[in-house]
Amino acid sequence: MKTAAIIGGGVIGGGWAARFLLNGWDVRVFDPDPEAERKIGEVLDNARRALPGLSDVPLPPEGRLSFHGDMGEAVRGAAWIQESVPERLELKRKVYAGVQAACDPDAIIGSSTSGFKPSELQDGALRAGQIVVTHPFNPVYLLPLVELVPTQANAPELVARAREVLTSVGFFPLQVRKEIDAHIADRFLEAVWREALWLVKDGIATTEEVDEAIRMGFGIRWAQMGLFETYRVAGGEAGMRHFMAQFGPALKWPWTKLMDVPEFTDELVDLIADQSDAQSGMHSIRDLERIRDNNLVGMMRALKAQNYGAGAVLNQHDERLKPGALPTLDQADLRQPILTLARAVPLDWTDYNGHMNEAKYLEAFAAATDRFMEIIGCDMEYIATGGSYFTAENHIRYLNEVHAGARIEIRTQMLLGQGKKLHVFHSMYSGDVLLATGESFLLHVSLETRRPSAPSPQIEAAMARVTEAQSDLPYPDGAGAAIRMPS
Repeated sequence: MKTAAIIGGGVIGGGWAARFLLNGWDVRVFDPDPEAERKIGEVLDNARRALPGLSDVPLPPEGRLSFHGDMGEAVRGAAWIQESVPERLELKRKVYAGVQAACDPDAIIGSSTSGFKPSELQDGALRAGQIVVTHPFNPVYLLPLVELVPTQANAPELVARAREVLTSVGFFPLQVRKEIDAHIADRFLEAVWREALWLVKDGIATTEEVDEAIRMGFGIRWAQMGLFETYRVAGGEAGMRHFMAQFGPALKWPWTKLMDVPEFTDELVDLIADQSDAQSGMHSIRDLERIRDNNLVGMMRALKAQNYGAGAVLNQHDERLKPGALPTLDQADLRQPILTLARAVPLDWTDYNGHMNEAKYLEAFAAATDRFMEIIGCDMEYIATGGSYFTAENHIRYLNEVHAGARIEIRTQMLLGQGKKLHVFHSMYSGDVLLATGESFLLHVSLETRRPSAPSPQIEAAMARVTEAQSDLPYPDGAGAAIRMPS
């Protein structure tokens, strides 16, 4: 089992712990704060609700979480060590001395620092080449970006291993070409922050109005295209060169105050704090975290459908998780209903009653039907030859509630598989609890004539195997039933 050690269990350290833990790593935490276990537990509660729903395949079994009072004990034998202590250089260097006295020489030590350069962290270290900057973004368990900043002291093999580990737990490691204060992303954030402070101080806008300007406009564009690609589109058919020519002169206009910073007086702090309280004070921090997570998951899942931006990273992570997630025809125990879906319920599958929306049961059962079609040989390669199955009728029974973050499985029994006809019965479970059943009748169709047709001999043979193996299974309760009024 792979092991990660987390040094510092605050918001960022807790996010790292959740990211590794929910991707199957054992996690050891060292933090002298007596409240660290509670704080990380609350971060994990949110992560367990949100992160698994980004994937359309099951995440690995959750690793083991442990808390340690001795830093050496926490890091000994760990393959990855993530330092997330406060931004004080002398403190970080002291931590590295303690870590390197106990850890494996080939372990990777990543720092969550948002400002220090890796050469500053490596200065005076026992093994400078073991330390790199791996700067994440909050919430660490959801957002894919990690800025990976090495120096000449880091061997290319270590940098490659760092990229592989980060990618394996669903991150997008962006390797920074040259070290620089605040890396890449925080330099943008700092520029926007400085301008926002002036807008509030000068009475141009309130904190809420600044936020509205971002989230109602360019923030949405940036979320999926970034800066340069957004501006390329803004240039129209002539592209980026036209945009630069059209808007380049504006760089000489006195629009911003980026080289000037308002004095951080008590009055300015009070002004911003009071406006922020008026804007968001009706929500607790835990409430705001859940609102944030709901929005991020919804947007990122929408990007998955387009295989774009952060969505492309999620799809790539799903592909890494797929092998072995669901059985093939030769792997499955055909004497039992076959596992055709295993996943978590994403946040955007729930409705105003706080449970899974009825339409999403159909989506889950449809995915199970698609998987069963693949198992018997009606996969995308076969469909490209001109044959497929069309659904003629569905019937769903809703038996128990299921909520966001729940891990669900669907097992499928074939009731009829002969000639043009395919009749399957799905049972959805969370653990041992039966949540719903879905019954589907399908017809094999020629995609050329759009009329029922016989499937290939290979599909006929696969259905015959399933029919023989499942012949002793009892007819499932609820199969063939119509809607019945309660007595």
